[in-house]
Amino acid sequence: MSFPLLTATAALPAIGAIATAAVPAARRTAAKWLALLFSLATLVLAGIALARFEPGGARYQLTESHAWIKDFGVRYELGVDGIGVALMALTALLIPFVILAGWHDADPSPSSQQGSGRGGPGETKPYRWRPTQGFFALILMVEAMVILSFEATDVFLFYILFEAMLIPMYFLIGGFGDRAHAGSDENAAAQRSYAAVKFLLYNLVGGLIMLAAVIGLYVVAGTFSLSEIAEARANGSLSMATGTERWLFLGFFFAFAVKAPLWPLHTWLPNAMGEATSPVAVLITAVVDKVGTFAMLRFCLQLFPEASKWATPVIVVLALISIVYGALLAVGQRDIKRLIAYASISHFGFIILGIFAMTSQGQSGATLYMVNHGISTAALMLVAGFLITRRGSRLIADYGGVQKVAPVLAGTFLIGGLATLSLPGLAPFVSEFLVLVGAFSAYPAAGIVATTGIVLAALYVLVLYQRTMTGPVKAEVQGMADLKVRELVVVLPLIALLLFLGVYPKPLTEIVNPAVQHTMSDVQKKDPQPEVEAAK
Repeated sequence: MSFPLLTATAALPAIGAIATAAVPAARRTAAKWLALLFSLATLVLAGIALARFEPGGARYQLTESHAWIKDFGVRYELGVDGIGVALMALTALLIPFVILAGWHDADPSPSSQQGSGRGGPGETKPYRWRPTQGFFALILMVEAMVILSFEATDVFLFYILFEAMLIPMYFLIGGFGDRAHAGSDENAAAQRSYAAVKFLLYNLVGGLIMLAAVIGLYVVAGTFSLSEIAEARANGSLSMATGTERWLFLGFFFAFAVKAPLWPLHTWLPNAMGEATSPVAVLITAVVDKVGTFAMLRFCLQLFPEASKWATPVIVVLALISIVYGALLAVGQRDIKRLIAYASISHFGFIILGIFAMTSQGQSGATLYMVNHGISTAALMLVAGFLITRRGSRLIADYGGVQKVAPVLAGTFLIGGLATLSLPGLAPFVSEFLVLVGAFSAYPAAGIVATTGIVLAALYVLVLYQRTMTGPVKAEVQGMADLKVRELVVVLPLIALLLFLGVYPKPLTEIVNPAVQHTMSDVQKKDPQPEVEAAK
C-alpha cells in the first residue's frame, strides 16, 4: 500500500492544531513556533504532491479510497486533478505567511491580564486562558479542512468539510477581531460578533440547501463517488431528468455562490474581512472562498453538465454585476480593508465569468485567477495590515505621506496594488487576460462589460495609494517605522512569486490545462472558432 500522501497533507495541520492548542498558557511563543513548523511541514508535503503530479496522466491522481459509512455508500475517497493540486499548494504556501503576519495579533492586551481578580482591582489575573494558542490552532484547522476539500472526490465527504470549516472561521472572525477599530471596545466586540454571525448564517443557509441537493443526488445516482457517477454517465446507466438535474444544480450552485461570493450573496464578505485581523482576512478571501469557485468546476460542471449550460446566461450576468458592482463600491470606500474586500468581490466575478464562459481560455484563466488572486490579495492585505497596525486606524483619510517615512512599506504596498489591478508583468494579468479572451470568444457583449472592471480597478488602487502614501506627511504617521525583518519575510516571497508567474506562467498552465480539457469534455463544449473572411 503506497504512502497516503493526500491524507498526510491534510492530517498534518490538523495534528498541528491539536498540538498547538495543548501548549501551556504561558508558552505563547512556543505555540507560535510549533504552528509555524507544522505549516512548513505541510508545505513540504504539498510540494511533494505537486512534484509527483503528472499533468498528462490520469484525471485524478494520488488517489485513496476506503469504506467509511457502508450503509449509505459513503467512502473516504481522495484524488487531485491539476486544479485541485494547484489550489492545495496555494493553501499550503499561504498559511506560513498568515501565521508569521499574525505573530502578535492574538497576544493578550495588557488590559486583558489586569482587572478585578480575587485580589481586587488592578491585580494581575491568573493567566489560565490561551488566546494565542487558540488563534494559531484555528488557523491550522482551517488549513486542514480546506486542503481536504480540494482533495475529496466523494460528494458527501466534501459536503462535511464544506460545512465544518465554518466553525473555526466563525471563532477567528468573532473572537480575534481587528484591534484598529473606531469606537469603544464594546462597539468593536459588537461589530465582530455581527460579522461572525452574518458569515455563519449566510454560509449555513447555503450549506443546508446543498445538503438537500446532496441527498437528491444520492437518490438519483445511488452513490456519492465522483468516479462512479462519471463512469455511470459514460456507459449510459445513469441519466437524470432535465428538471431533476436543474434543481440539483441550483442546490449545489447556491451554496458555492455564497462561499465564492457572487452578487447578491456577497454582503457577508466586507463585514467579515473588515472586522477580522488582516491575516484572517487573507484566510477568508485567498483560501476559504476559493473552495466555492473550485467546487463550481469540480461538482457543478462535472455532475450537472446540461444544467450548467442551461444556467450559464444568468450566471454570466450575475458575474458581470459582481465585477462592476464590486469595483464601484471599492472606489467609494473610506476603509482600507473594506476596499480590498469589495475589490475581491469584483475579482471573483472575473473567476466565475471565466468558468461559465465554457471556453478553455476562460476556464484556464479562471483557475489561474484563483491562484494569482490568492497571492496578490495576500500581499496587499498583509502589507495593509502592517500599515494599519502602525497607525491604529483603517480609515484612508488618516494617512498621508507614508512613502517618505516608510519607503519599503509603501513600495511593497504599491506592488501589491498593481498586482490587484492586473498590471502586465505581474501574475494576475495573465489570468485576467485569458478570462477576457474566453469571455469575448463566447459572449462578446459580456467581454466588453467586464473590461470596465479593469478601468475601475486602476482607479480604486491608484487613488488608495495616492491618498495613503503620497502628499504631505501627516503628523500621526511622522514616526512610522518601516517594515521589519519578520514582515519582509512575509511580503518579499509573495512579491517574488507575483513577478515570476507574471513573466513565466508556464509551470502553472501545464498543470491546469489538462484538467480544464477534462471539464470542457464533461460539458461537451468546444472553443468557438474565429471567423476568418476568405481572401478575395
